[in-house]
Amino acid sequence: MASSSPNNINGVGGVTGFGSGGGGGENHPCITRFVDRGSLESHRLYLARRTVLEMLRDRGYIVPDSEIDRSLSDFRSAFGDNPNLERLRICASLRSNPSKKGVYECVGFSYRKDFALFIDGKGYNELDSPILVIFCGTAEIRKAVIIGILSQIVNKESLHRVILVLQSKMNFHARKIVDEYSIKVETFQVSYFVLNQTSQFQFCYKVTDLLVNFTKHVLEPKHEILTAVEKQKLLKRYNVEDKQIPRMPQNDATARYYGLEKGQVVKVTYDGELTGSIVTYRCVM
Repeated sequence: MASSSPNNINGVGGVTGFGSGGGGGENHPCITRFVDRGSLESHRLYLARRTVLEMLRDRGYIVPDSEIDRSLSDFRSAFGDNPNLERLRICASLRSNPSKKGVYECVGFSYRKDFALFIDGKGYNELDSPILVIFCGTAEIRKAVIIGILSQIVNKESLHRVILVLQSKMNFHARKIVDEYSIKVETFQVSYFVLNQTSQFQFCYKVTDLLVNFTKHVLEPKHEILTAVEKQKLLKRYNVEDKQIPRMPQNDATARYYGLEKGQVVKVTYDGELTGSIVTYRCVM
């Protein structure tokens, strides 16, 4: 009967689990190959950028699959392990045909007709109702910080709206400036931690909008935004008014993801194995 080596704790020749002897470790990199050796910052920004691109596509913009499907290693090769936030800016443009919408993105080294990245903020004045995405730093967003960010936007009269991707908390005074800005400004969080303290307990929780795309969840229903004509047909068909349709708050996660405005109506389709397909409608209020 063959005896096992003292190092062969798993009963398999040469494999010693996490030990360094018996041929393990370097000769069997099956575990280490799954370890991310890059920076946490680049990983977070990679996930946030991918979710933003998916969000733009779901709003009707044309975003190349190659950009959304870009791997983490490709992202780091293009933007570095500590990405320059200006290079992550995105500008997407609506075409005149609402069923076909175009996108422009921003990188200094490449330009495509259907997708272009602008690092200097120039060029979107020739587009139709463009939306600009700006990635902000990790410092707390105070009044002076938000003024500096918004002052860098050139030709703002040509923009339809702006999305700010935040990595820290925005205080009240900065939020007020954003709300009073001449064009619509949306804010989404990459992630940050909030500490709440009471007389007896301390609560620490993470705030994040973009690290995971919740609309991809298997239980998330399908959402379709109705056009103005489709909305009027719906109201006429059921002989109802806006206020009689079930409501969706404008600050709802789904409403924010799709950039919905008050008065817009969404068709929501639920598909279940037991219930089958169920269709309902929500009016943003």
